[in-house]
Amino acid sequence: MSDLEPVLNQAETNLESSLQTLFELVRIPSISTDPAHAGDCQNAAQLLSDYLATLGFDASVRETIGHPMVVAHHDGATPDSPHFLFYGHYDVQPVDPLHLWTHPPFEPAIRIGAKGQKIISGRGTCDDKAQLMTFLEAVRAFKEVRGTLPARISIIFEGEEECGSPSARPFLEANKEELKADYVLVCDTGMWDEDTPSICAGLRGLVGEEIKIYAASHDLHSGGFGGIAANPLHIISDILAGLHAKDGTVTLPGFYDGVRETPAELKKVWDELERSKPHVLDQVGLSIPVGEKNRSMLELNWARPTAEVNGISGGYAGEGFKTVIPAEATAKVSFRLVHDQDPLKIRESFRAYVRSKVPADCRVEFVDHGAAPAVQLPYDAPILDKAKRALLGEWSNPAIVTGGGGSIPIVGDFGTILGMDALLVGWGNADDRGHSPNEKYNLSSFEKGIRGWIRILDAITTP
Repeated sequence: MSDLEPVLNQAETNLESSLQTLFELVRIPSISTDPAHAGDCQNAAQLLSDYLATLGFDASVRETIGHPMVVAHHDGATPDSPHFLFYGHYDVQPVDPLHLWTHPPFEPAIRIGAKGQKIISGRGTCDDKAQLMTFLEAVRAFKEVRGTLPARISIIFEGEEECGSPSARPFLEANKEELKADYVLVCDTGMWDEDTPSICAGLRGLVGEEIKIYAASHDLHSGGFGGIAANPLHIISDILAGLHAKDGTVTLPGFYDGVRETPAELKKVWDELERSKPHVLDQVGLSIPVGEKNRSMLELNWARPTAEVNGISGGYAGEGFKTVIPAEATAKVSFRLVHDQDPLKIRESFRAYVRSKVPADCRVEFVDHGAAPAVQLPYDAPILDKAKRALLGEWSNPAIVTGGGGSIPIVGDFGTILGMDALLVGWGNADDRGHSPNEKYNLSSFEKGIRGWIRILDAITTP
């Protein structure tokens, strides 16, 4: 029997009580975006703090400008043990539309899923309550078997991830010395498929911009002013159309500064993965990829930056027809960033480009909708290789190194404020319906996720 086997066995023994703790957490409707649930967010934070205290952590609920943070610390086996900061979030998305749920969203239970598998039902199970509990239960098993942990562990649980993390940056700035560690560990991602774990080496950053173009002092009759007066919709259309070249690249000056090419061996793996799955666009009724030419869809999603138009408004869009030249028009644009792209420089470049396209007798206003850098763990980082090898003990298929098309704002802040790289490992599945009605988490994801973290913690703390 290996030294790790008693810890893995203890996790199995604990499973029923682990589920009961998870159910207690899921029952709390900690919807961060709704002020009516501020008390629920406080309750969820307190539950987690209390549970961490039972595991021997020095844990507390910390007030912020918004919902509270949970912060906890535990010593390692020795004073020079490596130090890891684990991050998760206890807040959840709203449940609307409620009538589409087959079971009450905050009454978790073990049910049978569409594939005949056992599932844990309820809002927040996949995103992110069951995920963060897999780490806590791994820690619990170590403590119960060995009486200590293989590393110094700090924990931060956030209550605003689902509403943009407005409190994260000021909280990290104020507590940077306390929270700094060797690496951040994150469990808010998914597996490649139910039999293949994945380790996310990067998350794309994000810049959100809204532009408002103002022309005439009021809406104009297109018969009297058409072809004479500036039309804000024409101006915005020209601006947006000019963001991309014919080869799919983004035209903003300096946009690709800091973008690194994907290693050839990793591109080969991603190309093979893409060929092994049904065409991703088939799922949404499309068939022709857009974006940069001669790149796989996985590379485009995981390792390349984008510019997307998210909304356009202006003029008359009601029933019937109205021949009007609007006095103003609006567009919302987002940029997904990778590697070392600077969000503030991207914003500056975009605004300079927009200003260059606005006629002298018109004006433009900008609305800042947030900015966060990308997160990128070096593909040759030793911790990445150790985690991959560790997961071979739990899954027969080797772990795949992936990227994340989306963003977790606070993880970017861990890099810029605390100077820490992040290892992102999650156990979610594509059909878990995070953010949607009938969210669930496979029971096997919970069981094997706990075991997976036990193996990873052992591997990354072994010289």
